[in-house]
Amino acid sequence: MARDQLLLALLCLAASSLSAQAAGTDGRKMVGVYELKMGDFSVKVTNWGARLMSLVLPDSKGNLADVVLGKDTIAEYVNDTSYFGPITGRVAQRISRGRFVLDGKVYHLYRNDGRNTLHGGGRGFHKVVWTVKEFVPDCDSPYITFYYRSFDGEQGFPGNLDAYVTYRLSSPYTLGVHMNATALDKPTPVNLLQHVYWNLAGHGSGDVLGHTLRLFASRYTVLDGELLPSSGRVAPVAGTPLDFRTPTAIGARIRQVMGGKVVGYDANYVIDGEPVSMRPVAQVRDGASGRAVELWANQATMQFYTGNWLNNTKGKDGKVYNQYAGFTLETMGYVDAVNHPEFPSQTLLPGQDYKHDMVFKFSF
Repeated sequence: MARDQLLLALLCLAASSLSAQAAGTDGRKMVGVYELKMGDFSVKVTNWGARLMSLVLPDSKGNLADVVLGKDTIAEYVNDTSYFGPITGRVAQRISRGRFVLDGKVYHLYRNDGRNTLHGGGRGFHKVVWTVKEFVPDCDSPYITFYYRSFDGEQGFPGNLDAYVTYRLSSPYTLGVHMNATALDKPTPVNLLQHVYWNLAGHGSGDVLGHTLRLFASRYTVLDGELLPSSGRVAPVAGTPLDFRTPTAIGARIRQVMGGKVVGYDANYVIDGEPVSMRPVAQVRDGASGRAVELWANQATMQFYTGNWLNNTKGKDGKVYNQYAGFTLETMGYVDAVNHPEFPSQTLLPGQDYKHDMVFKFSF
């Protein structure tokens, strides 16, 4: 058995080496779609925005469905404004007034959300071509690694930054998303995020209000009407519509919540436990299909969003997505931490590394 495992490891290593050689010195920069597959469990990703395009798995009766909202073609993602499935950065979520001060210097960013910067600016990490560094589809744990060099001054951010994202399948029905970044020459804020919309009944199957949700979060970040933590306060979820500490239907109290200027959740939760360690974040279940997902991560907070702004949005396979057609579980550091010294810092010094791990464990 040990000999077989060693042989398998050597084959994986060889496949990884061949993949790197095929990529060339600078890796593959052409935009493509790549599939990772383990039996009846599969995902498709693209290096346009290091994006998760689909995830297919069975339900309790063995019927397969794609549970990720998205588009049919790469061309459709180019003009997508709903952030279907990409990695967002250099700093995800919002930066107040599109500015911050670092080491006494004021930095002005590209503002693409009114007077604020959202998900790294108009051409954030979701709008660039990542390099395919490794693609190892034929292995016991197939994976792909994307790489992007963010240049000094990109969208207003200081310093050069190396960013990596790895998508990996493992048994049984587990997807790992691993984000790493290194500041090369200047201090810079970094806060990456995976922005996939889930519908465990299958994308385009209606709303997710009947899904039951449990969050391992007893506190939330108080956000204002612009979805910014202007007060810097963290408050208990107890007694509020944000309390999902016990399994509760997503739609049970949704009419009591304003996610910015529309009804629905767009809330930032402080995950219980220490952010340096992997720990449970959320559990979601769709009763009709029997599909469930459990999310583990090592970040401080999580943005829970219910697709409040989806409205007759064209999706995959001729489907149309309307309000609440999907939900997101976006683990990250604190929102707008660069402007809030009371929050744990998201600023990297030259040579420092950023590490963000997410593990989605599916069942049915």
